Amino acid sequence: MNIYQLIILLAIAAEFILTLAADILNLKHLSGELPDEFRDIADADTYAKSQAYTRVNTRFGFITTVFDLAVMLTFWFTGGFNRLDLLIRGWHLHPIWNGLLFIGILMAARTLLSLPFTVYHTFVIEERFGFNKTTPATFIKDLIKGLFLSILLGGPLLAGILAFFQYAGPWAWLYCWAVVTLFSLVIQFIAPVWIMPLFNKFTPLEEGSLKEKILAYTERIGYRLSGVFVMDGSRRSSKANAFFTGFGRTRRIALFDTLIEQHSEDELVGVLAHEVGHYKKHHIIQSLIIGIVHSGIIFYLLSLFLDNAGLFRAFYMDYISIYAGLLFFGMLYTPVELLLSLVLNILSRRHEYEADRFAAETAYGPEPLISALKKLAVTNLSNLRPHPFYVFLTYSHPPLLQRIERMRAEAA
Repeated sequence: MNIYQLIILLAIAAEFILTLAADILNLKHLSGELPDEFRDIADADTYAKSQAYTRVNTRFGFITTVFDLAVMLTFWFTGGFNRLDLLIRGWHLHPIWNGLLFIGILMAARTLLSLPFTVYHTFVIEERFGFNKTTPATFIKDLIKGLFLSILLGGPLLAGILAFFQYAGPWAWLYCWAVVTLFSLVIQFIAPVWIMPLFNKFTPLEEGSLKEKILAYTERIGYRLSGVFVMDGSRRSSKANAFFTGFGRTRRIALFDTLIEQHSEDELVGVLAHEVGHYKKHHIIQSLIIGIVHSGIIFYLLSLFLDNAGLFRAFYMDYISIYAGLLFFGMLYTPVELLLSLVLNILSRRHEYEADRFAAETAYGPEPLISALKKLAVTNLSNLRPHPFYVFLTYSHPPLLQRIERMRAEAA
């Protein structure tokens, strides 16, 4: 075992142990008593159902994680990466095609292996708790569309990265960084118009008092609204949500149809104000900049390890290649990625508090947003009392009770 094997295995083990510990603590932290804050909209049976949902998903997540690790480690230590590489090399193709096939086959195999778990989660677990609205036909169509987009968008991008590292010399990482940054920006613009409508129908919010209230609010705060759209989220799930997407002329806010059905107009304006708060507080730009800087660091570090013989020996490879180096570096980068995710989650939770504050100050005070968030939590069977360590490790949003307490304290 060389140093690279040791680093990767320790990182995998550390991540697994941390996740397992967080899951165990979270399950033990489940309380049998409904929080007082929710007694006006939920009962003991609903709360018990939310706890059961947390338990089932946690245990199912553990099973899928163990399966994924077992498959990956078996493939690794039986020389699977090398055998696949030798097979593809035997076809005597161009190195770029070798890379596309090597990574494509591995991604396809992973998708196929995870498919039974995805089907079970969608059609058994989500169905059991009353969420699933996805038909088998819709499920299959989504898979085909996702595959099509991966090939259409991901294929050329991967080919470009491989080509730069193959031919562009020591500055290849910089060219890759520039191309990936441009690609990400273009996707931000075209996703709301071309990509997302492939999966869901987006309909402009119809005329009426809700639209009038929204337009009055956005005009009052000086926010140029490109559009508010209703998304047919009920086509796949009874869960409700809202999100902000796009830039410039494609900037829009999408409200799930289930959200509109379950909330009052003041609550919906509060939810929209929260989403606008992310824009007004520059959270979206900050996240974009962080992502761009992060990708630049990754490409630079990648350039240092692409031809590292020790890294390839760790995976029992006979040949050094750019495409295998991309994959192996990704695994070597796991410890950094884990630490970075913790920092980004802390930042994200702070952003959520700021967006809550913005909504409370600019809409109708904190109560409409609080009421909307409570309804969302009950409808989506959210865990109302997660363990602090689980929150630290996995939550991008603060626990709801803490958000409510913060909003009311700031409004007092």
